[in-house]
Amino acid sequence: MNLKLRNLCKQGERIVSEVLDSFQIEWHGNTVVVTPAANVDSLNWDLVEQAADLVMEPLAAQEAPMVVVDLCQVGYFGSVFLALLLRCHKFVKKKGGELVLCGASESALELLRITALDTIWAIYKTREEAMQALLS
Repeated sequence: MNLKLRNLCKQGERIVSEVLDSFQIEWHGNTVVVTPAANVDSLNWDLVEQAADLVMEPLAAQEAPMVVVDLCQVGYFGSVFLALLLRCHKFVKKKGGELVLCGASESALELLRITALDTIWAIYKTREEAMQALLS
């Protein structure tokens, strides 16, 4: 393998590792809970598409994926993370599923209100409330 290709492969492994370190994914029956790490806003803009693909990959086989994004570890986020949420939302909606948020900090709730994204996603205080809402 030539040096350029080897460096490209290493860069790809680093990107995947960085993205996977930024999210915890848990299955609860047919519902997936995605918990972003506190440093999720430090994701590079160039990684948003790859991050959304990696986060949503386990849902590809689901007919109508139900997703809870638990923001309990995230104090603040900006446009990069909002772009990632919108990509995930679009993917889930296209498959007939639902994406909801929970555990948002006051500053995150304010940002969602200012951007009117609180009209797109249901927002719950706790993970339990969000999961219950998806089950009903």
